[in-house]
Amino acid sequence: VDARGYARTVAAANQPAGGRSAANEPAGGRNGDGGHAIVCVRALENERALELRVRGAAPAALFQLSAAARRTFDLAADPARIALALRGDPLLAPLVALRPGLRIPGAWDPFECAVRAVLGQQVSVAAGRTLAARVVARVGRPIAGGSDGLTHLFPSPAALAAANLDGLGLTGARARALRALAQAVTEGALDLGAPVEDVAAGLEALPGLGRWTAQYVALRALGEPDAFPAADLVLRRMAGAGGAPLSTRALEARAEAWRPWRGYAVLHLWRAASDVVRPRRPVDRVRKRPARKAAPA
Repeated sequence: VDARGYARTVAAANQPAGGRSAANEPAGGRNGDGGHAIVCVRALENERALELRVRGAAPAALFQLSAAARRTFDLAADPARIALALRGDPLLAPLVALRPGLRIPGAWDPFECAVRAVLGQQVSVAAGRTLAARVVARVGRPIAGGSDGLTHLFPSPAALAAANLDGLGLTGARARALRALAQAVTEGALDLGAPVEDVAAGLEALPGLGRWTAQYVALRALGEPDAFPAADLVLRRMAGAGGAPLSTRALEARAEAWRPWRGYAVLHLWRAASDVVRPRRPVDRVRKRPARKAAPA
């Protein structure tokens, strides 16, 4: 678990929106009072434990919030068992040794996680966060009394489905994908509280989302330990030889040995890829040729 503390309003994911944190409105308009709570989780120094602090929540909600926090930080995982299963693969063995106890970095809310995944398609991480910040600023509901940069509720599915997304820098395809996702949740065609297999199938069927997004949400927001976006180019490159990516089918075949912990293998490979520092291209020194003397007139 990352030792850095962070504060998020209830139902928010663990990524700030462009440097400004955002929280969620309840999906489908539940909790009609429109209330929210501030949740802070931090690692206790010199202890293998997390401290959960909640402000503004009803006492009856504390058990639910505690369970959500445990899921977000993947506290039910058995790192020793997972490591034993993965370190038999020579590709994963050094990565498991480098990061013992790696857990799934959860997202508090599946809807926000899916929205952010759509916004991050084919753009840099920074660009995806910028787009999320713009969506939150336009569609999200401002909150008072926030802390650590918490300023808005992340838009509810109903609000996002009805929102005007023009002028935010979204492509037409991305805006349509967001609207289709929001409408499916609002109308009940997609139940994000259903079993993981049903949620993944529902997400995959939506235009502009597909299997990668479905598996990503299953991993991050639903805590599915065997989620596996096999078509991911980074995964295929990391598993390939000499920098040549494996085919999706070849990666799926190799990953059969990682079941039922393929999601943790994904995290190890993603982390390893992010640590690869590209060497600087050497600067060629251009030798200046001596200037030609002008021919005598």
